[in-house]
Amino acid sequence: MLALKQKLSAILEYDAYAGNNGKYMIHSLYFDDYKDTCARENVSGEGKRFKYRIRYYGDASHRLWLEKKEKQNNYCHKRKCPISIEEYRSIIEGDVSEVFWNTREQLLKEFCTDIVTKRFMPRVIINYEREAFVETISNIRITMDYNISASDEIDRFLEGDYLKIPVLEKKKHVLEVKFDDVLPSYIKAVLQSNILVQQSFSKYYLGRIAIQEKKKYCKVM
Repeated sequence: MLALKQKLSAILEYDAYAGNNGKYMIHSLYFDDYKDTCARENVSGEGKRFKYRIRYYGDASHRLWLEKKEKQNNYCHKRKCPISIEEYRSIIEGDVSEVFWNTREQLLKEFCTDIVTKRFMPRVIINYEREAFVETISNIRITMDYNISASDEIDRFLEGDYLKIPVLEKKKHVLEVKFDDVLPSYIKAVLQSNILVQQSFSKYYLGRIAIQEKKKYCKVM
């Protein structure tokens, strides 16, 4: 990873939102319905699926974003809109009627509808540190996500001082390559390596598994 970072920094820019060390923290609260459909579809590999999450960056928990990540086979699309702290608290409490009627954001209206009709509710917090390289003209983002962890202390999401359970083995991290149509050959050449293994990866699903394992351990204790 260190060798790859050195090569990428020579041809791409760091994300403009990164801190002095080129990294920033991401905190996401994921939702699922009462059947855990989003989690089950990750296991079954459904060709078309989606997830809702509420996210903030660094310590700016007053700046919240609702995101819907939709995936069809190998293609991903993300929609997002800002939400207020008041809207967030109503969503957590499941009282979304006023949120629905008072917002002009179509995505937020869709989310409120799914909360009522499909009983979407908060399931797990996913927390990690991200380092991102960008090529703005072609809309290319290469991200490295470090120290991915999960927590079920939903009520402490905005405070950030919740117990964090590691999702991956120590010293294992995640590299993602995001582009619209074509990945330029000069970037592809840098990413080619015998030690990189391409595979599907869901932080949400693995976070749910980590929380389940934690609960099993606590019961044994």
